[in-house]
Amino acid sequence: MDGLGINLGGLITQIVSFLVLFIILRALLYKPLLKMLDQRSIRIKDSLEAVETSKQEAARSHEEMQRQIDQAQEKSRSMIEQAKEISSRFREEELAKARKEIEEERERAQTDIQRERDTAIEELRTEFAGLAMNAAEKVVGKALDDSKHRDIIENVLSESSRIKQG
Repeated sequence: MDGLGINLGGLITQIVSFLVLFIILRALLYKPLLKMLDQRSIRIKDSLEAVETSKQEAARSHEEMQRQIDQAQEKSRSMIEQAKEISSRFREEELAKARKEIEEERERAQTDIQRERDTAIEELRTEFAGLAMNAAEKVVGKALDDSKHRDIIENVLSESSRIKQG
């Protein structure tokens, strides 16, 4: 090997030195580096799983929120419909009350008018009776007793009522 320029003692020393260096580097550097890379790989994998879990949770939360929003919208539509129905019923009840009050007022007014008419007619009869008695006294020339006065007045009034109706 000398002819090739290779020193066998130096070659063996270099091979032993290389192996010692290889074993020392493997023990001190390669294994911790691999261990650190494996740990990092595991952390990345865990992070990716956590991200995927978070995505799924976010999707579930979004679906739940959408469902709650839909329920709230449906509930608000229902409440609006109920409010419309209540408003409509209230309006109808108030209109019915107003109609009833108007009808009662109209009936009271008719009763008052009828009472005032009857009072006016009675006053006219009384006044007419007085006039008729005065006229009868003047025509006859003497005073009549009360019963004859009443009979004459009743005859005149019933005759005037028939004339008005006829």
